[in-house]
Amino acid sequence: MINDTISDMLTRIRNANLAKHETVNVLNTKTNQRISEILKKQGYIESVKISLNPLDLIEIKLKYNGNLKKPCITNLKRLSSPGLRVYSSYKNIPRILNGMGTIIISTSKGLMTDQEARNNKIGGEVLFSIW
Repeated sequence: MINDTISDMLTRIRNANLAKHETVNVLNTKTNQRISEILKKQGYIESVKISLNPLDLIEIKLKYNGNLKKPCITNLKRLSSPGLRVYSSYKNIPRILNGMGTIIISTSKGLMTDQEARNNKIGGEVLFSIW
């Protein structure tokens, strides 16, 4: 049984990128669905295929640049874990690469990027960073 589905999802994506796989399957949870939608909207992955059956997996098609298959995702880092939660107000949300990277935050209004959280003036749990 997997206790931390977010870390499992990030590890699967990171490993698939290193192995230059076209697709990766992750567990079908509401949090993973929302994270994959945000990553698609931000341009880090190419497409997401979510099954209607909650027991199935989410299929994520990874995005690569050029003929050399350079991954669009350079780094994925989990910032808040079940053992050490990291919370931040909207004023103190860290910036990754001076705004070039993205931080995903769990707020009272749902999962959103760091930019959306600053615009809505909402803080929350800092889940992970990606660039």
